[in-house]
Amino acid sequence: MLELREVEQHHNGYHHQDSFQEKFERLMRHVSNVVVITDDNLKLALLGLFAQGHLLLEDLPGVGKTLLAKTISSSLDGVFSRIQFTPDLLPSDITGTSIFDLHNQTFEYVPGPIFANVVVADELNRAGPRTQSALLEAMAEGQVSADGKVRLLPRPFFTIATQNLVETHGTFPLPNSQLDRFLVSMALGLPTPDQEMEILSRWEQCPPQAPPVLTPQDVASMQDSVRTVAVAQSVKQYIVNLTAASRQQTQFTLGVSPRGSAAMLRGCQAWAAFDGRDFVVPEDVQYLAPHVWGHRVGVRGETEMSSGRQAINELLRSVPVPL
Repeated sequence: MLELREVEQHHNGYHHQDSFQEKFERLMRHVSNVVVITDDNLKLALLGLFAQGHLLLEDLPGVGKTLLAKTISSSLDGVFSRIQFTPDLLPSDITGTSIFDLHNQTFEYVPGPIFANVVVADELNRAGPRTQSALLEAMAEGQVSADGKVRLLPRPFFTIATQNLVETHGTFPLPNSQLDRFLVSMALGLPTPDQEMEILSRWEQCPPQAPPVLTPQDVASMQDSVRTVAVAQSVKQYIVNLTAASRQQTQFTLGVSPRGSAAMLRGCQAWAAFDGRDFVVPEDVQYLAPHVWGHRVGVRGETEMSSGRQAINELLRSVPVPL
């Protein structure tokens, strides 16, 4: 029976004894077979998963945000749910609700779609603030409070939210408290002509599929190994110097929060692990800062998320890098 199980696991693409690097590269190849995306953008998208955070995709409609989110989720052999956010969506539609059982004469709690390993929150900013806030506790604490009880979410728990540009009709801007819960934000951008030709080639016959290649247990163990990546005192001080400067410089109306500092630390540990290193270097901070901090800061006179990334790039130029 054990031999049969091992054969089945190998056939399904599960290799539990593989290293972090082997599992990660297999997942990268797998997603790339479906989604036409650069390696750096795919690594950024996976950063939220392995650093135990969440991902925010902001871009024009039709550039593959939902396809990327669905492909990542289907590559993991866990529970997947997709929530389409609309103006009439209620908080209980996300977290679940109690229904009266006539037979037992009791209320039974029915979990909502938030109880999954990967949750795709599609067009998050189309829903009202009250419904958006239903995600806050789940994203921050990995739990849901309902009917006077706290219910833990499964591990791993990863939210991939997409949002339309703020200029799009019928959107509600995400509040800072919500944005601060996302570890990384990114925009896919429009494909190059060659990439668009590749997209058409893949979709000519039938939409590409992505069967699972990792189990939730694989992901959880990889998340644990990320935590063991070493961060030197000088790198921690560099992060603190950058966040302090963001709170003092005049172009920022809102600087990076302490939660943002912790998110950067976790993100750098995962980024180093992606690169096969067991230590963080200052270049990790420099590369990730616009994506980890760009959506968290307020910039004077600007409202677009991209302007936050630009302000963080300017901040990096103003703070000395540790030797």
